Amino acid sequence: MDSPKASPTFEQLFQGQPVILAPMEDVSDEVFRRLCREHGAGLCVTEFVNAEGLLRGCKTAKRKITLGAEDTPTAIQIYGSDPERLAEAASVAEAANPAFIDINCGCWVPKIAGRGAGAGWLRNPAAMVAMAKLIVGTVKLPVTVKTRIGYGPESEMPIVELAKRLEDVGVRVLTIHCRTAQMGHSGNADWSYAAKAKAQLKIPVIVNGDIKTAEDAKRALDETGCDGVMIGRAAIDHPWVFDECRDLLDRGVVRPAPSFDERFDLCRDHLIANVGARGEPYGVRVTRRHLTGYLRGLPGAASIRKRLLFSDSLAECLQILEEERTRLAAAAA
Repeated sequence: MDSPKASPTFEQLFQGQPVILAPMEDVSDEVFRRLCREHGAGLCVTEFVNAEGLLRGCKTAKRKITLGAEDTPTAIQIYGSDPERLAEAASVAEAANPAFIDINCGCWVPKIAGRGAGAGWLRNPAAMVAMAKLIVGTVKLPVTVKTRIGYGPESEMPIVELAKRLEDVGVRVLTIHCRTAQMGHSGNADWSYAAKAKAQLKIPVIVNGDIKTAEDAKRALDETGCDGVMIGRAAIDHPWVFDECRDLLDRGVVRPAPSFDERFDLCRDHLIANVGARGEPYGVRVTRRHLTGYLRGLPGAASIRKRLLFSDSLAECLQILEEERTRLAAAAA
């Protein structure tokens, strides 16, 4: 009998230019993490978890930090505006046995950042460093930070000096989304700030922002010297991006686009898994955001997607997929 495979150490997680699934609210759940891991994601991060909700025993927060036996390596990301409450929440999250604890200092959404959480910490870098130091001293697991290059305007980018201060208080990895908070998802990510931070740090730096393809990932790593990349929105439509990155980074090979069958299979598998996790009709509905990308390249993709959007039934959706697969196979024969 084969012995169980040993879990990688924290240091090993950041070797070999990892391609990491970003934390995305109501996207990076256990089902999607599994799918992305099956398609090459070396490390995943949970949806962000509200510290106050976690401490109150909120059902949603509990769901987000529940990690199955196969859901590894996965980090738990927490957010909040109160340092002491964040430290308490980090202890609760630590008990769920994640790979490490990540602090969200990058969410730009006004209802989060405007209250001092997420990227709101960038308006007071000294407080952000003190908060990180408190959490590092509270938990035994490694603590990492995901942040942006600054709050804004673009003339004020504290990340280079801030990165060193975070390293000095014990933060073990820094992930940098290379936009300001005020930019949101607009404009172009400026990877040069990740390069500047990496040049002065000993800890791993992960570059994030505008990494949509394997070619983007390679270029980002080549230009910045960073230790890995994090992919968010591109994975929603195309989780195959992780396998594509691994093929290009490890072997210099351009992976072929997924076949028709692979696209249908992923639609089916994701629907079944989401319904298994969340029931009907919600499990069907939360899968819809992925359908545009999953079906891209199929003849009549818009029509297939339209049929699926009008059904809340798993059985009916599976029937639609099978009918469309049969239709395309017959047309290709």
